[in-house]
Amino acid sequence: MSSNNKKFTFARRIGSFKYAIEGLLHLIRQEPNARIHIIAAIVAIMCGWYFDIDKSEWLAVILCIGIVFTTEIINTAVEHICDYISPAYHHKIKIIKDLAAAAVLISALMSAVIAGCIFVPKLLTML
Repeated sequence: MSSNNKKFTFARRIGSFKYAIEGLLHLIRQEPNARIHIIAAIVAIMCGWYFDIDKSEWLAVILCIGIVFTTEIINTAVEHICDYISPAYHHKIKIIKDLAAAAVLISALMSAVIAGCIFVPKLLTML
């Protein structure tokens, strides 16, 4: 393990955020599903404002958005690693990629159920 002899500075720590931002930009530019998640997040936020949801409902919406994006980022990273390790088709790599994609699916479905629990009753009261 290599040691890092660089002195700690806040400027370096703040500068390190550029790598995370570059990762987010890559995700948005290169991953169509991430753009779908952005649209879903915007819709959820707009619905939250429109229906004036309470603090706990906002916390659930924000948590769901964060979980979906986190799993999408991890899925993308896993896919890139797998493609680098094994550019050709390999059954084990397929399983790894499928499992990472399943994590995104589960988080998105869970978020949809939570959104339904929050927003469907509010929609029904409008009818």
